[in-house]
Amino acid sequence: MKRILGLLALGLVTIAASAQWSNPAVEIPAYNAKPPAKALPPVLSGQQLTGPYFSHPYQVTAYKMAAKIPAVLHQQPCYCRCDRALGHNSLHSCFEGTHGAACSTCMREAVFAYQETKKGKTPSQIRAAIERGDSESVDLEGASL
Repeated sequence: MKRILGLLALGLVTIAASAQWSNPAVEIPAYNAKPPAKALPPVLSGQQLTGPYFSHPYQVTAYKMAAKIPAVLHQQPCYCRCDRALGHNSLHSCFEGTHGAACSTCMREAVFAYQETKKGKTPSQIRAAIERGDSESVDLEGASL
């Protein structure tokens, strides 16, 4: 009986101690809550969209879409967690270099943001949808401008 009570107490202490790390707000990757205050670095374009990182048409399409909505992407998180691994501060950062072409999460989120912008959604509405995982169902091969 003492053993069961001891294990139960240990379990409760573990749960209480880990609660401080389970805050869902901490789990949202980096993004900017407001439009950019100054010009953003450019999204790769033109001849930069060739070579080994751009062997599929959907990769080029994702970059062309990203280039049309830079301020929207600036306000979106990227759930590939490149904020931790690469120091990115938003989804826009992924498309300043070739990272976006190598990551299906980045491309899906950018295509989703472009499509939702075309429907009249605001950046905050798009962010909420990305946070819910709505961008995961984007068909990259079927995406078109």
